[in-house]
Amino acid sequence: MSETPPTCRLVKAGAAFTGRQGLDYAVAISAETVGAKSLHMQIVTLPPGVRAKAHRHEAHESAIHVLSGESGCWYGETLEHHAVVRAGDFFYIPAGVPHLPYNPSDSVPCVAVIARTDPNEQESVVLMPQLDGRV
Repeated sequence: MSETPPTCRLVKAGAAFTGRQGLDYAVAISAETVGAKSLHMQIVTLPPGVRAKAHRHEAHESAIHVLSGESGCWYGETLEHHAVVRAGDFFYIPAGVPHLPYNPSDSVPCVAVIARTDPNEQESVVLMPQLDGRV
């Protein structure tokens, strides 16, 4: 039996869901939606004042592009580093690096596109509750 040859696909963002990190995601490209083998792409929305749970992605890199608003992100083994990622900025997170994103605004949501080298949304998420109270 022969396999169907790969083809391009137009995909609309799926229904929003809350991930283990505590943020709201709308998946577009994934293993589940298009059969992706090593890429995942989604939209994340951080409402005003929201803070994710500290976590890392076991063996997968992440790239974030902020479309609107801004996000702060604590990162590093003990969340000792900090960055502010504003609309138009890109942010890279290496595999295995703990991070904790949040929205510092009290009125403006932050919306970003995330691409990850894990085709499954939640498979590589490792929560790190021991870091949640550090920042």
